[in-house]
Amino acid sequence: MSKIVMFTSASCPFCLNAEKLLNSKGVTDIEKIRIDLDPEQRDIMMAKTGRRTVPQIYIGDHHVGGFDDLRALDQAGGLDPLLAQA
Repeated sequence: MSKIVMFTSASCPFCLNAEKLLNSKGVTDIEKIRIDLDPEQRDIMMAKTGRRTVPQIYIGDHHVGGFDDLRALDQAGGLDPLLAQA
């Protein structure tokens, strides 16, 4: 299964929903980078993604985007194959 990295914060309902969706797909290992605890990580996230909001989700080297993007990818049938990549 691909490595999952999620930029997140403690008070983010979209982050929780993204984690629940990934858990429903069998994902148990998510590397969470808390931008609320480390402001430098917000700058890194913004430089990598061009976005200011959390979550920002990476599956392997692929930037999925936020929760809405993750859900749309799942509904389009693209999430499972992406997760299955080695």
